Amino acid sequence: MTETPKPPIAARRPHSFTLHGITIEDPYAWLKDAGYPDVTDKDVLAYLDAENAYFESMMAPHRPLVDRLYEEMKGRIKEDESSVPQKDGDWLYWTAFETGGEYRLWWRKPVAGGDDQLILDEPALAKGKEYFRLGTLSVSNDGKLLAYAIDDNGSERFELRVKNLETGEHLPDVIPGTLSEIVWTADDKGFLYGLANEQWRTDNARLHWLGTDPKNDIELFREADEGYRVGISETSARNWIIIGTGDHVTSEVYLLPANDPLAKPLLVSARQPGREYDVDEHDGTLFIHTNDIDPMWRLCTATIDAPGEWSELIAPSPHFYMTGVACFRDFFIVDGREDGLDQVEIHRYDPAIAPQRIVFPEASYDAGLGDNPEYAMDVLRLGYESMVTPGTVYDYDVASGEMTVLKVQEIPSGYDAAKYRTERLKIIARDGIEVPVSIVYPKDFPKDGSAPLFLYAYGAYGHAIPPGFSTGRLSLLDRGFAYAIAHIRGGDDLGQQWYHDGKLEKRTNTFNDFVDVAKGLIGQGWTSAGKIAIAGRSAGGELMGAVVNSDPELWGAVIADVPFVDVLNTMLDDSLPLTPGEWPEWGNPIEDKAAFELIHSYSPYDQVSAHAYPPLFISGGLNDPRVTYWEPAKWAAKLRATKTDDNVLFLKTNMGAGHGGKSGRFESLREAAEEHAFVLWQLGIEG
Repeated sequence: MTETPKPPIAARRPHSFTLHGITIEDPYAWLKDAGYPDVTDKDVLAYLDAENAYFESMMAPHRPLVDRLYEEMKGRIKEDESSVPQKDGDWLYWTAFETGGEYRLWWRKPVAGGDDQLILDEPALAKGKEYFRLGTLSVSNDGKLLAYAIDDNGSERFELRVKNLETGEHLPDVIPGTLSEIVWTADDKGFLYGLANEQWRTDNARLHWLGTDPKNDIELFREADEGYRVGISETSARNWIIIGTGDHVTSEVYLLPANDPLAKPLLVSARQPGREYDVDEHDGTLFIHTNDIDPMWRLCTATIDAPGEWSELIAPSPHFYMTGVACFRDFFIVDGREDGLDQVEIHRYDPAIAPQRIVFPEASYDAGLGDNPEYAMDVLRLGYESMVTPGTVYDYDVASGEMTVLKVQEIPSGYDAAKYRTERLKIIARDGIEVPVSIVYPKDFPKDGSAPLFLYAYGAYGHAIPPGFSTGRLSLLDRGFAYAIAHIRGGDDLGQQWYHDGKLEKRTNTFNDFVDVAKGLIGQGWTSAGKIAIAGRSAGGELMGAVVNSDPELWGAVIADVPFVDVLNTMLDDSLPLTPGEWPEWGNPIEDKAAFELIHSYSPYDQVSAHAYPPLFISGGLNDPRVTYWEPAKWAAKLRATKTDDNVLFLKTNMGAGHGGKSGRFESLREAAEEHAFVLWQLGIEG
């Protein structure tokens, strides 16, 4: 018999600090390399390598299951998948994968007829690289040039390049260190972009003229507040370039004429703390989507000549959460959610004409506008899916209301929706609030507490988790699982107030909601304590850390991907890329003792204690600029030294990747297969 591998034990090195009269001991602080973002400390790398080796050795007996799951997941993906072509000017554009390809090919052909043209070859760009990601791309207005940005190590510091689409040659214009969208000027002689500063913050908007040295690029805007980020976009008619700046709670918008980018930026309305707004334009009228008087948002209008004088066009509704507005030549679209379900409304510019709402067929679903690049659209491209319905692309004729199916996600190995059921439940949390839960399960699923359940949530930044379709999820459903998404506070599933009720001093509502959903599902017979696998990534990983501290007996297996678990230390370090911009979300513990105490009270790393923990699979990325690698590393180290059980704990660090894990569609599938195998192993389910 072979001996069971021994997990690595990280050294404890005395380290402490005192703030607000409170002393914090942090014996694993040394795992943060002082030279970050360059990680060269031999002790740090040795520990991460040892954890990776332990993971590989412990998973070795389960590799056949991983391979089986991987082949299942791969078999549900159409290898030569392609998107539905969409017209933009004189061209039809689409993307496609080659059989076996990890990355996309970007294609176009003339609307008038002619040969297909390969405009960007991601597989060629990714060749020989451990990691590759296309950040953004933008075709010039005349269709002759392509600007795009790539990241080849996961650090999200992109290199911008420009390609001549008529000759296939690249221009000498190369700009490293970008972190933004790319917007062309009206004459295509230049484009706007933003550079990441040393702290990985985009605090600027710059203009590059083609053929000039990027060192001489013109800074059009610079943000002074270190907590704000600058973004660049354009109005639907492409006649105005938008420079937006803001943090999680406040925004400010400037407009530049696309045909005169050196003009003085037009300020729409000066920032007001706690007010957010975004802008589109139609025929000299600004359409301003804002939460200035209500967290359900409203729509206002103003003239270009008096952009700060707003008149209400659509008032806020207590039931309809307005999430966005887009202007087209003959109508404008209002996106939103009614009682948590996506809605798309078409409004004419003539107020006498009643708006039309697009009707979707199921009781729970994920739907919205797809790719609609032209201003003069009379047929809208829509996307639709549900937990039992594969992704579907529609064309919606605005005049007739006719919906045409263009494509349904193909699952080569087969899929029968009749084998599954989906519901939208409401679970009452401990404070009496009803928390929505989307759930999918096999049609013969027993509701007697005997079956396993997989529970997922995020719960931060006002980011809703839609009840969409997943081919990977089928591997669990077909092994008897129910799969549930808890739409907990901290997301904006039910409106912005739902988000506000899970942040800052109300942050613990997020954790309580998740636990209460689990207990509610147990009470309804969906599963039992110890038969629940849970997962979350990033801020959702913080959620995982909090609930294994508070209610460890509920969980049979835990997946925490790139988990934000060292919350207090990160919020105290204003040199980190995201920290100043995160204070409106979590609080500023540097200046505020109450924020310090609250964050410390739930920070998963700080609250690790001597009790039994469920099996844990923790992942991190060495180059991750969002959740730095040492957060999962420190958490894993402290858990190993403190917990009282013998349950498996893994720390897997991607040494050549960032926040999103491995790049490439099949490499990411293999990581999902590993996590599913871990869940099946820990819950004792035959693969």
